[in-house]
Amino acid sequence: MRTFQLFTDTDTDITPEVAAELGYKLISMPYVENGGKEVYPYEDFQTFDYKTFYDGLRAGKLTSTCALSPVKYAEYFEPILAEGKDIFYVHFSAAMSGTFNAMKLAWDELSEKYPDRKLYTLDTKGITICSLSIVKEVGKLVANGATPEDILKWAETEVDKFAVYFYADDLKFFGRSGRVSGLAAFMGSLLGIRPIITMSSEGVMDSVSKAKGRKGTLKKLMDYVIELQEDIKNYPVIIGHADAYDLALELESMLKTQFGEDLPTEIVVVNPTAGSHCGPNTVGVSFHAKHR
Repeated sequence: MRTFQLFTDTDTDITPEVAAELGYKLISMPYVENGGKEVYPYEDFQTFDYKTFYDGLRAGKLTSTCALSPVKYAEYFEPILAEGKDIFYVHFSAAMSGTFNAMKLAWDELSEKYPDRKLYTLDTKGITICSLSIVKEVGKLVANGATPEDILKWAETEVDKFAVYFYADDLKFFGRSGRVSGLAAFMGSLLGIRPIITMSSEGVMDSVSKAKGRKGTLKKLMDYVIELQEDIKNYPVIIGHADAYDLALELESMLKTQFGEDLPTEIVVVNPTAGSHCGPNTVGVSFHAKHR
């Protein structure tokens, strides 16, 4: 019998259905609506109505994000510890949020109550589809009998081999969240210039190039996939979109034209917490690469 429980969080773009299939418990990462109301994905609602959410952003609705409290982490973890199981948490980049300080505070208190239990953590050094790729691979490893130590050993080399490249259609959303300067956000929107962004091996967002127009931007994403891919057909290629399904389909078609119709692809929706930062019409691709 397995002596540990997998956890992941909603910032990895996973849904409750996929989490259950892979054996994960799901931690909900909240966002804050106008008026200060905290919303917990898949706890306050069961299905993400992404069209309504992203249309709201288009219409000027403001959302932001916040960290979980130590109490909330304890609510997730303690029932599993009480069962006598350890915890293995595959999470989005620790460099992107202070929420993991709250997790540490919660664990410090829980470990006094459950001294024989362990918390294993795997930092995907990514968010959204980059994290989802790793979450799915870990689920497969566990299904095949891997131990926490086996997974952490695998992660030493493999985490940095899951790359993601994406663009934001309108930089004002990153500007509101402080991810880019207000001037850069204004100029990007004015000129139609879209930065190509990746998640670095340090787990932070880096702007690595830019393109103009949606067609040009999709081509730029393809250039990175062609240049960096490694064993691309042996791993699912995940395309993420923030209510831009037509563009996601176009990118999928470009990928299959380049690599063959048998290329395993999947299209998913960017979760609302991350979507609060990137805004609508964002499109990206995650794939197995030589390096990030």
